[in-house]
Amino acid sequence: MRASRLLTILILLQTRGRMTAEALAREFEVSVRTIYRDVDELSASGVPVYAERGRAGGFALLDGYRTKLTGMTANEAEALAFAGLPGAAAQLGVGGALTAAKLKLLAALPKDQVAGAGKVAARFHFDPVGWYGRPEQTDLLPAIAGAVWAEKTLQITYESWRGVVERRVNPLGLVLKSGVWYLVAAVAGGMRTYRVSNIQDLTPTDEAFAWPAGFDLGAFWAAWLAEAEARIVRGVAVLKVTATGLARLANLGAQSVEMAQRTRSAPDAAGWMRVEVPIEGLDHATGEMVRLGAEAVVLEPKDLRERVAQVSRAMAGLYR
Repeated sequence: MRASRLLTILILLQTRGRMTAEALAREFEVSVRTIYRDVDELSASGVPVYAERGRAGGFALLDGYRTKLTGMTANEAEALAFAGLPGAAAQLGVGGALTAAKLKLLAALPKDQVAGAGKVAARFHFDPVGWYGRPEQTDLLPAIAGAVWAEKTLQITYESWRGVVERRVNPLGLVLKSGVWYLVAAVAGGMRTYRVSNIQDLTPTDEAFAWPAGFDLGAFWAAWLAEAEARIVRGVAVLKVTATGLARLANLGAQSVEMAQRTRSAPDAAGWMRVEVPIEGLDHATGEMVRLGAEAVVLEPKDLRERVAQVSRAMAGLYR
């Protein structure tokens, strides 16, 4: 355990530069005194680490010193084989770089770890696109990724449900969700999310922008998803379903399954159960209920029940 911590301290100092004892202690969840003992041991073993006192002080390595040790365990090497989706890398224009990086990783590993890392790559494959779906057109994705990385403003032509609009945006990050790329950007009115496949055209600019202080892409995306789901759900439908109908609710999404399981009643003599599910607008909910077939009956709301009955009668007339 301590040997691993010593090696990690060395790598942290090499990659991050100067670090205080307090910062290292927080990193490893140990006491500051333990960090001082670790640094003394590194120094005694010949590592050129030195301490600087004062407000901007801390531990650092002598300029030019670099270790060739990675300290990578077999489990870590295997975990790294999961990193990066080849399809996503290709769409971003860095597929070749990802392949080269993997080769360099394998070359740097001890011989007894190469087999394990290669075994993971041979036995696990990631396909983020949903069933019966196809990856969206992402011709503009490399240019967007370049602007994200360089922190340069973009002028985009975007097709939304309201029509085609022109936007000047500061691209902050890209998110791959279920095979669909989204651009998170700052605009005059705040933060916005754009579906990359709906960006019809873009013009890169040389205008640099300041990164928003404290912005966290992962945290923003999680909050945005929660808000989007809350906006979409506009009501609750009460259904009577069979066991088969209950299973089919999985086709309506995780929210429907979770609410149905939480609200379902005990089966009656005929095996029907009463459940509640979240719904969007009337038109969308009608299509979802029709998908359940004869394994579900809408009890409430009244307008949804009437609409499903109307659609059912029309379909029965077509097949009469």
